Amino acid sequence: MTFNSLPFFALFVITYLLVKVLQTNEIKLWVLLIASYVFYSYWDVRFLLLMLLMEYVSYLAAIKIELNRKKAKKYLGSSVAFSLFILSLFKYFGFFLQQIEMLMGKNALHWRIVLPIGISFYTFQCISYVVDVYRGEIKARKKFRDVSLYISFFPQLVAGPIIRAKDFLPQIDSDLTLTGENLSEGIQIFLWGLFKKAVVADRLAVCVDAVWASPKAYSSLSIWCAAISYSLQILCDFSGYSDMAIGIARVFGFCFPLNFDLPYISKSPKEFWKRWHISLSLWLRDYLYIPLGGNRKGNIRTYLNLLVTMLLGGLWHGANWTFIIWGVVHGIALVLNRLFGKTKNDSLKSNYVSRLKNIIKIFLTNLFVLLCWILFRSESLSDAGVVIQRMFVPSRGINYVFTWSVLFFVGSVAFYFWAYKNGGHIEYKFIDSSKTIDLYCFFLLVALIMVFGYLGSNAFIYFQF
Repeated sequence: MTFNSLPFFALFVITYLLVKVLQTNEIKLWVLLIASYVFYSYWDVRFLLLMLLMEYVSYLAAIKIELNRKKAKKYLGSSVAFSLFILSLFKYFGFFLQQIEMLMGKNALHWRIVLPIGISFYTFQCISYVVDVYRGEIKARKKFRDVSLYISFFPQLVAGPIIRAKDFLPQIDSDLTLTGENLSEGIQIFLWGLFKKAVVADRLAVCVDAVWASPKAYSSLSIWCAAISYSLQILCDFSGYSDMAIGIARVFGFCFPLNFDLPYISKSPKEFWKRWHISLSLWLRDYLYIPLGGNRKGNIRTYLNLLVTMLLGGLWHGANWTFIIWGVVHGIALVLNRLFGKTKNDSLKSNYVSRLKNIIKIFLTNLFVLLCWILFRSESLSDAGVVIQRMFVPSRGINYVFTWSVLFFVGSVAFYFWAYKNGGHIEYKFIDSSKTIDLYCFFLLVALIMVFGYLGSNAFIYFQF
């Protein structure tokens, strides 16, 4: 069940109306929880039981931690180990078996285990809940419903953003009142996300999928077109999903933080990870990098911590050498950034030379990120090698310059230039219904989605993770 589907629309309307007419907050929360279970079960009801098991283990461990501080570390370790074991079993077991067979000189079988959708995301929320209770940042919840709703809340369940318990749980303690303002803002955020997904990302996927299916058949120009298209596709696909999730949550009275902040305006790899998939970056920082020692134990240890964090961040995305190398390369870039990038940031409103330096930094950062996306998109290292080789070694082949790719690239450059001139950050802007121009803009957005929305693909890229 995807956000841009009729079954979801029906579930959303029914859930909204029930929450709207019900009186007590307790019943409203149960309705949201049941709706979340229905939403997840639509893909495969069997994996609902797995998610419930992981939620219950986290719920029980948190209570044990709070009741018995002497054994708190034991309960924490057991809970985290259990969550990681389940994640590894489904996501990495087949990959590791394949590597062992290759090392033994056997013909490696393609081990295929069905991956429960969203398991990477709700595993991280299970872990963060127990860790936060252990650290004393939040109190353990006595009601399993509260913990389960936090972990399985349907807007962000399968692809984030990764929400912290300390941000979510206080919001269910007060009465959920469905206001007209939240409805209006939520719909606007949702439609902006739907535009990025259906109009931009899904149309660019046509070019990307065609070229990546047989890169040797396409010319260097076509490869560059597809690579740039993918960098825009993955941004609009994933940030579009995040916007849609944030918008749906806002309709029900929940405030989720922004998950993307103009990442392609970054002047360094470090800044990129402060703007891209912010909830994951912060999770890796708070629950992996800092516990490893962060930057508190000398430079060598700091560099090692960065590499380990990004390697595991790459592995989190999938059991494939392309993801592992992708994470390692980003880790190396962060180390180099720390070694040589300690100069004072140039102001966005400084002199001409400083502005030119910033533009060069943005260009080089985007080139690096684009090359890394080739690893991310490719099925194997050899496929990635072919794409990169044909990008930099003039090659003949099919000249396929997708019109939509050119249009969206020019539009993106113009939009980022405007954002650069206006401070380099983004926030949700809402229409003023009393202003005619605002209403025109709203209906124009709806019209663009209806006219140009691509219906050939509905799957979100991050559903595979």
